[in-house]
Amino acid sequence: MSRFPRLRQLWLLTLSLLRELIREPGVLFWGIVFPILMTVGLGLAFTKKADVIRKVAVISEAGSAERDSSVVYNFLENKCVKNPVSGKEDYKWKLEIKNEKLGTSVFFFYELKWDDAMILLKRGTINLILTGNDGHAQYHFDPMNSDAELTYLKLSSAIGSGDVIAEEKSAEIKPLTIKGTRYIDFLVPGLLTMGIMMSAMWGISYGIIEKRSKKLLRRLVATPMKKSHFLIALITVRIAMNFVEAIVLILFAIIAFHITIQGSISAMILLFLAGNIAFAGIAVFVSCHTSNTEVGNGLINAIVTPMMVLSGIFFSYHNFPDWSIQIINKLPLTILTDGIRSIFNEGAGYPQVVLPVMILIATGVIFFMAGLKLFKWH
Repeated sequence: MSRFPRLRQLWLLTLSLLRELIREPGVLFWGIVFPILMTVGLGLAFTKKADVIRKVAVISEAGSAERDSSVVYNFLENKCVKNPVSGKEDYKWKLEIKNEKLGTSVFFFYELKWDDAMILLKRGTINLILTGNDGHAQYHFDPMNSDAELTYLKLSSAIGSGDVIAEEKSAEIKPLTIKGTRYIDFLVPGLLTMGIMMSAMWGISYGIIEKRSKKLLRRLVATPMKKSHFLIALITVRIAMNFVEAIVLILFAIIAFHITIQGSISAMILLFLAGNIAFAGIAVFVSCHTSNTEVGNGLINAIVTPMMVLSGIFFSYHNFPDWSIQIINKLPLTILTDGIRSIFNEGAGYPQVVLPVMILIATGVIFFMAGLKLFKWH
């Protein structure tokens, strides 16, 4: 065969595959539009901002006499701008450190009690606690947190400048290595909840879509089995596997990193089960109709990727703009992650997880019933 007919065959084959792809609008969306949308979402969190905002807690337990002699409060009152609008913003003082090359660093100082400050530190809302003791500024932060270390370096430079501090060594670092304040304490609960979501969406949803695409579900139509029985059995197996995987991860974290569960273990089990129900219901709904694995792959990624980025698995979602946090807080993975993390690091129990459990179970039941209604075998 001559070279020209071979090139023609290659061209016709390429053209036919291109036409097949164009006939699937969903493939084009997930392959072209969706990555662009994800780029925009990631850009909001990681693109360099004109103003880098850092939030610091100032402990307010000192009396008025101690405040007058405190180097920290002298700095805040003399060098920072006090919030003029009471109640509009929750910060009390604001400091801007301008640099033409590095940009502007904006510090928001929140006057809090120690216990409240520790909770916000564990949640990632703040990354440094500032106190004053015997004329010294004390910085409390996780030494393994690079962002907290950078906050300390910039803030200590600002406090140590001018006439606010007379002593050369008037600052003291207080590393926070107690339970619940380390990055690993923040990360492990997020990995647990992400595992629930990924296992349900890929194990249940993609498994159903793949079986439908291979005509395997078509054979089940002839059997007396109900759709609900088939789906519930599939969900039950997946939840059991998720519990085993979670136990292994928790045991490893306890042995390797000495992590402790400070709250109610039974409340955590209940919340863990509710999270499985929520994502199992979503998985059934996503896979109820499509038989194209590429479209199904896109649908699953459309669910898991935004929540994996937005819901505070690897970093605090407070890095995103303030207007988006209200939306992020309502995502199922955010609700589940915040609940599990509060049990691990804040000692939460049943009163704190009742509402998240109800929301997650309701989400799972609603999506499961809708998916069951729309479910097709082929």
